[in-house]
Amino acid sequence: MADEKEVSASVVEGTDTETGHIISITIGGKNGEPKQTISYMAERVVGTGSFGVVFQAKCLETGETVAIKKVLQDRRYKNRELQLMRCMDHPNVVSLKHCFYSTASQNELYLNLVMEFVPETVYRVLKHYSNMNQRMPLIYVKLYTYQIFRALAYIHVGVRVCHRDVKPQNLLVKGEGNISYICSRYYRAPELIFGATEYTTSIDIWSAGCVLAELLLGQPLFPGESAVDQLVEIIKVLGTPTREEIRCMNPNYTEFRFPQIKAHPWHKVFHKRMPPEAIDLASRLLQYSPNLRCTALEACVHPFFDELREPNARLPNGRPLPPLFNFKLELHGAPPELINKLIPEHARNQSLLSF
Repeated sequence: MADEKEVSASVVEGTDTETGHIISITIGGKNGEPKQTISYMAERVVGTGSFGVVFQAKCLETGETVAIKKVLQDRRYKNRELQLMRCMDHPNVVSLKHCFYSTASQNELYLNLVMEFVPETVYRVLKHYSNMNQRMPLIYVKLYTYQIFRALAYIHVGVRVCHRDVKPQNLLVKGEGNISYICSRYYRAPELIFGATEYTTSIDIWSAGCVLAELLLGQPLFPGESAVDQLVEIIKVLGTPTREEIRCMNPNYTEFRFPQIKAHPWHKVFHKRMPPEAIDLASRLLQYSPNLRCTALEACVHPFFDELREPNARLPNGRPLPPLFNFKLELHGAPPELINKLIPEHARNQSLLSF
């Protein structure tokens, strides 16, 4: 994969990535490598947004299904997403296969990122359960959220970036089907609503906390219709933030005028049968003060995920869990006691081999 990622992006002249079009790109040719032509046929649009459009496409040579994300490229700048995707290599992060540029009739340049195609989203899985008036089984809540925190630990610690748009629609699950859906506000950290321009990776931790709560409740925890409404929904649960909490979110914010509302106890936010570990984890993620939220790795070692570390843990259908302990850069700088908690004894030999 590393060699493929280093391929220089070729320009496919006069070709637009549209449904039914075939795009042929040439890779290789460096350091005496043979050149190779790969052709993709764009089959259907699976997502659109302010970023551009995502197509499902098929590689004609191998039959492999891929996702092609097409974004308008400003010729004056390097594309930051491409630079970041080239250095990503983690089982819980979508991988980049190739990239190429295409031009349109108005002389516009588009960057096309060819990525692995993961057809299902956490949003769709959640909708499936709510349509049947069921809660998502707790083992799946644990699996999905644990892997979210693993991925965040990797990008926060290993790559040193924020995701900035963690929500069920952007969390991919191996499975079938896909949907385009935009609804970022429900997952936006309060410091961003307060207009903070200097923020940390803890904005992703808040978003992941909102996802955890939604998987447990079967519906969004903070469904605001506007920025102010969003803040009201948060205050209904966390209570009115103190002056100190407002200062931690945005020291420049002085126009704060909200009624004094007491916090709603977390155990009353969730239903009576909710495990106390789930409630405790949600309360550690959803804190006004960004510096009081736990880190992604600290979330991974929370007792809520202990079941995943048991030697005989299985999915409800009896199949084994996906690999959960093949850590990479996310453990960089982690204290030994955290690493000991993260990697159960039965997985230590295989995990040490991967370091």
